[in-house]
Amino acid sequence: MMKKIIISKSRYLAGLQCPKYLWYLVNAREEIPGPDFSTRFIFSQGIQVGEYAKKLFPDGIDLGKVEDMGMQLVKTAELLEKRRPIFEAAVGTNCVYSRADILRPSVRDQWDIIEVKSSTQVKAEYIQDVAFQKYTFLQAGINIKDCYLMLVNNRYTKRGEIEPAKLFATCDISAEVDEALTGMGNRVEDMIEAAGSPEPPEIAIGRQCDDPYTCPLKDRCWEFLPENHVFNLYGNKDKAIDLYSRGILSIEEIPEGYDLNLKQQIQRECAKSKKPRINRGEVTAFLEKLNEPLYFFDFETFSVAVPLYEGTKPFQRIPFQYSIHVMESLDAEPVHHDFLATGDRDPRRELIENLKEHLGDSGSIIVYYEFFEKGVLKELAEAFPGYRSWVDSLMPRIVDLYRPFGDFYYYNSSQKGSASVKSVLPAITDLSYRDMDIADGLSASVYYLYACGHYKIGEACPAPEEAEKVRKSLIRYCRMDTGGMIHILRGLRDSLDTGAGLS
Repeated sequence: MMKKIIISKSRYLAGLQCPKYLWYLVNAREEIPGPDFSTRFIFSQGIQVGEYAKKLFPDGIDLGKVEDMGMQLVKTAELLEKRRPIFEAAVGTNCVYSRADILRPSVRDQWDIIEVKSSTQVKAEYIQDVAFQKYTFLQAGINIKDCYLMLVNNRYTKRGEIEPAKLFATCDISAEVDEALTGMGNRVEDMIEAAGSPEPPEIAIGRQCDDPYTCPLKDRCWEFLPENHVFNLYGNKDKAIDLYSRGILSIEEIPEGYDLNLKQQIQRECAKSKKPRINRGEVTAFLEKLNEPLYFFDFETFSVAVPLYEGTKPFQRIPFQYSIHVMESLDAEPVHHDFLATGDRDPRRELIENLKEHLGDSGSIIVYYEFFEKGVLKELAEAFPGYRSWVDSLMPRIVDLYRPFGDFYYYNSSQKGSASVKSVLPAITDLSYRDMDIADGLSASVYYLYACGHYKIGEACPAPEEAEKVRKSLIRYCRMDTGGMIHILRGLRDSLDTGAGLS
């Protein structure tokens, strides 16, 4: 006997992205990798935002703590008679089930759906999310009038306690939802059929593997590809999908007559020659721009949906750490300075005070991707106007080490189309971020918030020894960023003398 399949909201959204992903959710969920530490933090942000949204409906009744699906349905049916806002109202029929963040009474016997998102803008997947909710409520005989998204208002500035009425901006998406409802019944039937198959459907890899989110099964589905595959081509994935459809999997197999832009041609050339490509003139010109002493500089920041500190906004970048390596010349021994905020207070003033002591009055400030560092510095100057002229004096000194790699003046096939520091470092040196406890900026920000007590696992804050371990890992990571840039710059200079693969 075929098991009964219920399409929930999460399953429906998964099915829209990929029927294979849906199949695993229904039939082999244990084979889907769970969310990592950083992803769980993002989920927690959504929960926190949702709690603030509830404060806007003081007479609302919360069913969020009712875990049993059957009891959720019973309680919702009972509460509909009371005509009060319901949080996590649940409805279902014989094949669909969903919950609404907020079900608000409207005129007569009608209701409005309000979906709360820890985002600042409307996204296509949010429309589908709410459309499925409306479909399910209509199937259950509940009359839905309008549909809304309650988004975080990134213009809100914290002054004292958080003001929920100002924290949110509400957007009417009723028309978009009604449009998305077209054909939903057929889509649900197709998903039930796909999920009920004895084996997962064969789905070609493509855009859906990363749109709207990176699928947790991506590594599994992509493991057959060669190391330097066509999806590593720089730019959008149109050409990669076309090549894949023709049976061309690796970049070195791309025929000479195929239409590639200049960067993609460099990728193919390097894949075939097995040697890096260096544009001597441009690399030399870049190196000649540098003025000694050299300051290798990197910020770490966090951003949260609900602002923590006075005068800050949702998702504002808050710098909490920096690392600086100072060198009189590229071959000199570096001197290291760092800053990592302590406690749970606003770290910015102390950070900028320390930073001014460490960046000197002259010499190139070398960063990786200047848009980020310059942006954070400008935001600091806005917050602390007394430092504005000093920050302005830093801007002409900033040199972006990303540039020669982003412009493909240097390219090695092992970069796999990426010019990120984590791709370039092992390509041009024998160093990498492998085996580091913290190895990316998002993890650094989440672990910092965890060490400060702003992010709890369950109800627990880290023990002092655990917080200290996190701090040491953060210092090591940020130090690796600036120390790695020294090795990258030296490797870039030395590449001019290798005599191999030069152009």
